[in-house]
Amino acid sequence: MLKPEKKIEKLYYSIGEVAELFEVNASLIRYWEKEFDILKPMKNKKGNRQFTKEDLDNLRIIYHLVKERGYTLQGAKEKIRQNRDDLARNVEIVDTLTHLKEFLLELKKDL
Repeated sequence: MLKPEKKIEKLYYSIGEVAELFEVNASLIRYWEKEFDILKPMKNKKGNRQFTKEDLDNLRIIYHLVKERGYTLQGAKEKIRQNRDDLARNVEIVDTLTHLKEFLLELKKDL
């Protein structure tokens, strides 16, 4: 899950920053880039990947399906192909509810 304290504010993110946001290895991000057509980070003159907010949104969907829901890569690809927009909304709702739960648990602890 995307760290709640990290806000998506920059235009471009390096693969290291993206890996840190999702708490995974950069090699996994590169692997997913090869496996999923929806991931198309730009590359600068040196060949370094530059991820946009749209790339991060797509990675959030992939992460949710594969890491949180336990889909195989093939299953995740089919699910994305079927209805990416609904998945994006669902992932956003799950993130919001997770952050709300964390906030409430912290509030309860402080009482």
